[in-house]
Amino acid sequence: MKVNGIKVFFMTKSTFKKNKITSLMKQFFSILVLTLLFFGCSSDDNGSDNSGSDYFFKATLDGRKIDFYDVNFQGGGNDNRFEHITVGGFEEPYPNKVGELIPPSLDFEIWRTGGDIKAGTYSTPTEPEMVARYAVQTTNGTIVYSTSTADDVFTLKIESISKNGIKGTFSGKVRNLDSGVAIEITEGTFNLPYEDIINTTK
Repeated sequence: MKVNGIKVFFMTKSTFKKNKITSLMKQFFSILVLTLLFFGCSSDDNGSDNSGSDYFFKATLDGRKIDFYDVNFQGGGNDNRFEHITVGGFEEPYPNKVGELIPPSLDFEIWRTGGDIKAGTYSTPTEPEMVARYAVQTTNGTIVYSTSTADDVFTLKIESISKNGIKGTFSGKVRNLDSGVAIEITEGTFNLPYEDIINTTK
């Protein structure tokens, strides 16, 4: 199902911490593609559709302004705390047909096991369990840009966070470790409900 496939996509991404991203990324995307083939092939009539709402996830990547589609905010933790959060979306609507390439995606996540992620500013590399990723699917595999190098800074400012949703801004760089090419992310802004997928369509 489309909604389940997207949730699997972001939940699968969430299992990787920053210190594991380099060595496991190729395996991750192989598993991801197989998972999405099984679960992401059709729409879910019961899924949330917040098209035209006040919810959004936007950014400028190397000068390209992007309004992301099929956006999701997830998180959880013990005792009603947010020990982990993930926010992400796709450049184009999620494909409905098996075999179609998944659009480029942008996401970021923070882990604070035993802690509590609240409103405030979080940055790499000072936040040890924080990562931002931009992934481009190709017929030859996945090209991943991430905050895996200590020189690249990605800053997330959370204005509000609760089981109702999350709001904030972000900016920084993500880099492909193979080529060394970096993507500059500016004007990032988001306002999202908790666990609902924002299914905006063109």
